[in-house]
Amino acid sequence: MTNALDRLAATIEARKSAAPDESWTARLLAAGPEKCAEKFGEEAVEAIIEATKGDRDRLTAEAADVLYHLLVMLAARDVSLADVLAELARREGTSGLDEKAARQ
Repeated sequence: MTNALDRLAATIEARKSAAPDESWTARLLAAGPEKCAEKFGEEAVEAIIEATKGDRDRLTAEAADVLYHLLVMLAARDVSLADVLAELARREGTSGLDEKAARQ
């Protein structure tokens, strides 16, 4: 059984071949990776604003938008959710401080 993120990622992948006038996702993807990244940034800022306001329901809605736009942005660059999850698994058990130090 797949979870909601897996299903969303599969839907976004399927929309790559859809006509932009038939799908919001296809329209975003047709606009290119830069536009997808811009939309992700806008949604991230909106989530930050809601986090500072403390409205749990609005933050939840904005977080869902962030996840959707993150997956669209990744799809625009042919990075799959599985790729991201594999990277998270690789980092699992590593201290965040150690991981950041290893990047430098």
